Amino acid sequence: MSDSLQFTYYGHSCFAVVVDGVRLLFDPFITGNPKAGSLEVSSIEADYILITHGHADHLADAVAIAARTGAMVISNYEIASWLGKQGVSRTHGMNFGGSFALPFGRTKYVVAVHSSTLPDGSPGGHPGGFVVTNGARTFYYAGDTALTYDMKLIEAEFSVDFAVLPIGDTFTMGPADAARAAAFVGTSKVIGVHFDTFPPIAIDHDAARSHFQQRGVELVLPVIGETFAL
Repeated sequence: MSDSLQFTYYGHSCFAVVVDGVRLLFDPFITGNPKAGSLEVSSIEADYILITHGHADHLADAVAIAARTGAMVISNYEIASWLGKQGVSRTHGMNFGGSFALPFGRTKYVVAVHSSTLPDGSPGGHPGGFVVTNGARTFYYAGDTALTYDMKLIEAEFSVDFAVLPIGDTFTMGPADAARAAAFVGTSKVIGVHFDTFPPIAIDHDAARSHFQQRGVELVLPVIGETFAL
């Protein structure tokens, strides 16, 4: 990866990372997000769309964006197959431990502890996360997950520059467990996602930062529509 990655936050758990000119979009959920009303889905570009699991708040806009941009959608096998039936022409299905070549490196599909049901009620396979690397720089996106000891395997294999972790509690890790997850994967920088979208996942921002500060980890709480370099 280049020395500088461009990160754009689209709300909830949807974000994009541009690296070496390649646009990676994760868990596209803009339509239906009450906090993202100022965003236009039609303005979001992608070369690859990576989806961690089947819940609507992580793939609501995947079909529309893939159809418009021609992006390849990467997810677990069940979700990739389901998206193919929805008309997505380019998909790549994965399962735990597998990796896939990207123009600048690879992504690996790793364990997450959550549930996964597709919008029509069909099974969404096992939820997961992604580690994206080119060998020089690496980031980890956990998807929706509880804290799990399997995260230590990521530190054993990769040097993680930053992690994108859910911090909203109730349905995923809260700030305390997410701070422990940062330690497990061996990173000192976390971008928090999956918070404040709905009342059950509203957080106290100062208290959340305190949990991370106690472990020597920087917590970034992005603003919807914000773009910054990493």
